[in-house]
Amino acid sequence: MKTKTAKGLIIDMAALIAKNERVRAVGNMGVNARGDVIDNQGKIVKPVNQRVNDRYTKTVGTKQAQVKSGQVEKQVKKPVVKEELTDYEKELQDDLDQEDFEINRLKNGENKKR
Repeated sequence: MKTKTAKGLIIDMAALIAKNERVRAVGNMGVNARGDVIDNQGKIVKPVNQRVNDRYTKTVGTKQAQVKSGQVEKQVKKPVVKEELTDYEKELQDDLDQEDFEINRLKNGENKKR
């Protein structure tokens, strides 16, 4: 990301940011430019990744949603078991399907009139 100044000088902003990411940021938060919490000597007390994970854990609050470093858990889908419908349930399902069809037909008719 190179930028020209008003005098025509070219400044590489990405290199400037990368060079100074461990320097204390201006302000009263006690962090460096990356966002790590630092002490008075500039030593990292709490890295930015840990801060983000702590905030996320507080927000979500469940153990399943907590970030685990270096591990990706597989979620296994349970197979869907279809049960046979009784005759009465089949009749109700057909009625619902017919009602949905009628509602969609009416909506489409109204949309064409507009």
